Amino acid sequence: MRKPLVVVGSLNADLYVEVSVLPRPGETISGTNATMRPGGKGANQAAAAARLGYPTQLIGQLGSDAYAPVLTQALVAAGVDCQHVARSPGDSGQAMILLQQGGENSIIIVDGANQRWSGLSAAAQTAIRQAGALLLQREIPDLVTLAAARIARAAGIPVVLDAGGIDAPLSPELLALVTCLSPNETELARLTGLPTDSEAQVLTAAQALTRGGVTQVLVKLGARGALLLSADGAVTRQAALPVQVIDTTGAGDCFTAAYSVATLEGLTPAARLAFACAAAACCVQVMGALPSMPSRAQVALLLQASATTPVQDRAAGRLA
Repeated sequence: MRKPLVVVGSLNADLYVEVSVLPRPGETISGTNATMRPGGKGANQAAAAARLGYPTQLIGQLGSDAYAPVLTQALVAAGVDCQHVARSPGDSGQAMILLQQGGENSIIIVDGANQRWSGLSAAAQTAIRQAGALLLQREIPDLVTLAAARIARAAGIPVVLDAGGIDAPLSPELLALVTCLSPNETELARLTGLPTDSEAQVLTAAQALTRGGVTQVLVKLGARGALLLSADGAVTRQAALPVQVIDTTGAGDCFTAAYSVATLEGLTPAARLAFACAAAACCVQVMGALPSMPSRAQVALLLQASATTPVQDRAAGRLA
């Protein structure tokens, strides 16, 4: 049996409103199609991996409100093992998402249960020790994320950290436990203090992280695809697949989860990037975060249709 991907992270009720423009200070505007969809970075990544056909467990927290059973049902329907999703008194996490034309979004997070952790249960700790890999993000307390990473690395389990979430520095201790760090360009600039306006600058900033002990830096470049830098200097680049963008919410989570699945399945670095970019391309064509996570069949069809040809260049400092 395959060892599961264990995700430790957040669960949110995403409250969507479509707007033509963002309101200015003091301005009232009209929105359309207000709705609630399941989300949260932890839930998104767990659902993405499970929908791609890989056994996935989620460790997280929900509140005691009306959103909790809806979020649980959506995760179970996606194939996620939710036995380690706890309940706490009070509200579940929520996100207000202002979705603009063209798919761009602005998000306001209300932490709720995602910040009410008392620690990892004994059962959750056992699940991490028995995982094939641990996937983390930054929408829950850093102390919980750090505790999970310590348990995983002590058991020889690789740790993937998506840098999305809170806008705060990563502790050197957590960074030292990370096997693969996955930021986007903005997060990479914040983490390193270096510019990331060009591909050469992205590579220089990623190299700074590998010198700090990270084995792999997986950079999400949006419409320009993705870049993977390994500590041995190998660079792999994958162009984005041209698709119509409806909603970018959750696309980064989908990408990181798909890359983690492809890694656990033993794919080459180039094939991992191609698979992850195809999964993200499927994701952005559907409204919502968790509901937009694609199936394995959808990703395979897009890869086949695009005839994607990733390129790996072993010479550090050069992009193919």
